[in-house]
Amino acid sequence: MLDGFGEVLDRPGFSFLSLVGDPGCGKSRLLAELASAALARGRLTLWGRAAEFDEEMPFGAVVDALDDHLENAPEVSRRLGPSAVRLLGTVFPALEEAAAEVTGAGSRYRLHKAARQLLDELARDDGLVLILDDLHWADQATVELLDHLVRHPPRGRVLVALAYRPVQAMPRLGALAEYGEQITVGPLSLEEVAELLGPEIGRERCARLYEASGGNPFYLDALARSEQAETEANESDELPRAVRAALHLEISRLTAGAQVAAQGAAVAAEEFDPVLVAVAADVSESFALAAIDELVARDVARPSAPGRFRFRHPLVRQAVYTAAAAGWRLAAHGRVAAHLTVLGAPASVRARHVERSARFGDQSAIDTLVSAARSAAGPAPATAGHRLLAALRLMPPDDPQRLGLLVELVRAQLLGGRLAEARDAALEALGMLSDDDYAMRALAVRSLALAERQLDRPQQARAVLLAELRRLPGRQSAVAVPLRLRLVAESLLRADFRAAQAVLDLMPDIGRDWPGGLEVAVAALRALPAHAAGRTAEAFKFLDAAGTQLNLAPDEQLPDWMDILTWLGWTEALIGRPERALRHFDRLLAIARAGEQSYVITNMLAGQAVALIAVGRLADAAASAEEGADIARLLGSGQQLVFALTQACLAAVWSGDAELGLVRIGEALATGTGTGEVWGSTAHYAHGVALLASGDAEEGVQALRRACADFVDPVLDPGTMMACAEQLAGAEAHRDRREEAVRWAEHAERVAGQHGPWVLGRGMAALARAHAEGSAPLAREAAALLAPYPLLRGRALLAAGSAEPAKDAALADLREAVTIFAELGADGLLAHAVREQRRHGLRVPVREKGRGTGPFGLSRRELEVAQLVADDYTNQQIADKLVISVRTVETHLSNIFSKLDVTSRVGVAGAIRDLPRE
Repeated sequence: MLDGFGEVLDRPGFSFLSLVGDPGCGKSRLLAELASAALARGRLTLWGRAAEFDEEMPFGAVVDALDDHLENAPEVSRRLGPSAVRLLGTVFPALEEAAAEVTGAGSRYRLHKAARQLLDELARDDGLVLILDDLHWADQATVELLDHLVRHPPRGRVLVALAYRPVQAMPRLGALAEYGEQITVGPLSLEEVAELLGPEIGRERCARLYEASGGNPFYLDALARSEQAETEANESDELPRAVRAALHLEISRLTAGAQVAAQGAAVAAEEFDPVLVAVAADVSESFALAAIDELVARDVARPSAPGRFRFRHPLVRQAVYTAAAAGWRLAAHGRVAAHLTVLGAPASVRARHVERSARFGDQSAIDTLVSAARSAAGPAPATAGHRLLAALRLMPPDDPQRLGLLVELVRAQLLGGRLAEARDAALEALGMLSDDDYAMRALAVRSLALAERQLDRPQQARAVLLAELRRLPGRQSAVAVPLRLRLVAESLLRADFRAAQAVLDLMPDIGRDWPGGLEVAVAALRALPAHAAGRTAEAFKFLDAAGTQLNLAPDEQLPDWMDILTWLGWTEALIGRPERALRHFDRLLAIARAGEQSYVITNMLAGQAVALIAVGRLADAAASAEEGADIARLLGSGQQLVFALTQACLAAVWSGDAELGLVRIGEALATGTGTGEVWGSTAHYAHGVALLASGDAEEGVQALRRACADFVDPVLDPGTMMACAEQLAGAEAHRDRREEAVRWAEHAERVAGQHGPWVLGRGMAALARAHAEGSAPLAREAAALLAPYPLLRGRALLAAGSAEPAKDAALADLREAVTIFAELGADGLLAHAVREQRRHGLRVPVREKGRGTGPFGLSRRELEVAQLVADDYTNQQIADKLVISVRTVETHLSNIFSKLDVTSRVGVAGAIRDLPRE
């Protein structure tokens, strides 16, 4: 195994290694060997450990590993730049002076990216080995960060090695093993035990020790230190009886004062100092110092940093902690909490001790826990939820604060992916409200419906809305309107456009007692049902009115309606106004991020990806969709994950990576959600597109037919219906099944004809007919209609060039199609167009994948990024200037480095220095 460490350490790039096994099996020892081998190779090696009693402390193991190094390496902060340092300052005390508030799952995603950038900076010289031990005690924030790193690995030579107990670890931590290598550290054999104990231990005693320890090295060591060897088998308790007895025996040999100090240390923290030990144990500092000397001499505790100590092993701390009387522990936690309060320690530091010592009804403790929860709500919402629950347990049922805290709890649990708990908290809040408290009940019901929707329980979401609406005395009241808006959204997700229209017909455009922003929300929903009903001209008017209202509304009026306003951007994208959709999404995303509303951010990012694909910004679309998928995974929402992965699939397919597209849509379909709703059918559409692109025509056609239900009561919006028909017409024509192709073209023409002035629909219908008839003129007509949509226009020109028998005319169409596809980075379509050029006799040089038409083969966007790099813009500044994500900038930079054959930003600047600027 140790030889294998050398092979892992010598690999280039990112590696991920997990050591798993039962307590005491030698994982930490193996990590120590890994650290020694890494140091011998000159690698920066940093070690952190999760603390057993600090599970709610966010990023504990990572802070333990990196913070001291960051404190002594100010050049790292300078290289990272202020934006990343502000994010990281919310986690690392060494950087806290520059900290900025980090809120919401979307902001956590940016924090994760900053952490990845930090690892790359630390690895820039000789590489980095980051060792994280005892991660079965890790907080959820740490596991989420690791999940992000394995999905989006650092570019440098970084090895992340962890050790944990699989039975006690979060399931999500165990799932990370598929991204790297996992080594199961099992028990020692009898022969290995004999070798470990040495020849001075007789064979009989060695056998007894082996039997009692089960071959577990730590338990073996503990038993070997005792005067007698227990022979009973290990139990399934946290501490087997034999080992517990050995540890208690070891501790019992300490003086009474050292035992008390050890218990105080166990209460205080994983890493403790003499002052805190004295406070917890209720002894003098000089007494504590003398006791710590004894603990170190007896190897119960070891120095960890100047003036600070740790127990030899966390199990030792656990044994000491559980050996202390329960009442004594309660008092000790209370003393520590009071001491930290006097010192002015933040609520987040005091919270663990307050939680374990506070009395029911203690308002000061409640305030501390609430404050700690609010400080953790952004980067670690699971911790925030834990603290709020602790505060609520201390609070009397009739406490007037309770309802407000329940509302905060719902929010924290939604952000942290605790969807079932969020639903339960919303139900509790609803149960506390009187029947005639219509306004507060409406708030609780709306939150409950959102939680049910995120839990992929649309029927329950709809039922709770309808039940509450029946209770309300006035259909037109301001209290009813938000519930009706949520009901309309539920209908739209089911493609029940008639039901949505029926509810909208009950609502005026504005009311005298409406809160700010509500009229914008109502306007945002009116267009899509009108478009679906064939009143497309009216739908455009609704969109214009809603856009104007949104532009006039101040930001502070919009946060309460973000789940509804998202429909404005989606409708603009689906109806064929992608540029307007992008403007709306840019603003709404900024507001949603600031308001921590991550459960709508994912939906917005998916809608943004739809619009980006429509305008041909495929790399940007992929980045938006992937960010949405990452946040959806954090939230644990199947619906939001399907929304994001569907667009990630389409962006990958149109970029020429059908295999990746199939992987993305495979994950979406594996959720098993979306049946009977628009997003489920859209996922089948994307699956069909990916299958066709991969060459599986039969399965692709079947998937597309499932998506559109053969045009018999389909659960799709009109735009995706048209896309299905056009794809089916093309696929069947390619298989020379002309009658089937014509049938699908007729469906497309019928839908387009129902929607009057819908240029996008007319263009797609013309393209479907061009496929069916193999008509170049019809394809050119489609290309003219589809001019605002470069990807569709390029596909229409490709169809024209493929169908045109006259060489010169065909090559003219194909030349323009090649230009479009090269500019967009649509490599699969580009390869198809080049094959058609060659079929018509044109000698076309072999084009490298992803080569654009600009200097050095750069695309237009890559050239923009390169020029900004030359102007010394940071990645964040480039992202802000071009209104794209930092991840997209990183992707462009990777392509730029490859095309320019350089390895640094300085190299980019030198290569393009003499190029003319637009």
